[in-house]
Amino acid sequence: MLRSSTTWLLVAQRLGIALITLVIVSFAVFFATQLLPGDVAQILLGQAATPEAVAGLRTAMGLDEPAMLRFIHWLTGLATGDLGVSYVNHMEISTLIAGRLANSLELAGVVAALSTPVALCLGILAAMYRGTLLDRAISVATIVVISVPEFMVATLAVLIFAVWLGWFPALSYGVDVDSIGAMLRAYALPVISLSFVVSAQMIRMTRAAMIETINTPYVEMALLKGASRTRMVLVHALPNALGPIANAVALSLSYLVGGVIIVETVFNYPGVAKLMVDAVATRDLPLIQSCAMIFCFSYLSLTTLADMIAILSNPRLRR
Repeated sequence: MLRSSTTWLLVAQRLGIALITLVIVSFAVFFATQLLPGDVAQILLGQAATPEAVAGLRTAMGLDEPAMLRFIHWLTGLATGDLGVSYVNHMEISTLIAGRLANSLELAGVVAALSTPVALCLGILAAMYRGTLLDRAISVATIVVISVPEFMVATLAVLIFAVWLGWFPALSYGVDVDSIGAMLRAYALPVISLSFVVSAQMIRMTRAAMIETINTPYVEMALLKGASRTRMVLVHALPNALGPIANAVALSLSYLVGGVIIVETVFNYPGVAKLMVDAVATRDLPLIQSCAMIFCFSYLSLTTLADMIAILSNPRLRR
């Protein structure tokens, strides 16, 4: 179906806002890392280093330049794909992140593939049968999961499935994965922990979006004309709730950005979040900045995609 010029103008505006937001976030990330305590040059050389050696290393690393100039150089490199060199490992940051990013994307992809269909089905079912025992059971379960922080969910998963039942290993890294079954066992706990948190948020937001659409006059009219509850939801309500549901999915999956940091740390999973935590401990500023920008870009991409889907699926903007 054709879209009006207003639709594409709104899409272009949303993309422009996302780009401006990314620049503002990069500014905040860069200068926030400058507030980390400790002198990077002093940390790298050790306490026994002479002031001359520390000053020489600061000059070699460009740390004696004005902060704004260093930010411009870093932002220019970021835009061209040059992430710089790690202070600690003396390697290209793009090389360090490449393997870890693949692991994080693999974990996020598995979690999204498992949690999204289940959460959407449960959210739609809860909206279809709101007020029933099924709706109450789903609502109580989601509230319980949402009320528990990610690190507690991960800790409980280790306690139950690794310690008490002995089904899965407590750590993902360092476990022999010579078969598909071993690989599934190694990555089961991180996937379970993240799926619980992501699904709970998605179920509640999907339920709210569907109930709001079901309560509209045209959907109620379809029900009065004899349409079954299933047809009313799937044919009349669901297509018009696509925008809010896309927002619900995107916002829920954005919890992967924060939740994956905790889960990768708890389970020693070799992803970008674990790499960032290690970089903070060693004051590896370029690596911290690059990892933070990856998380910010992922979050912004999800929310922007959800907004674009909401705009394109809005029937009032069609010709």
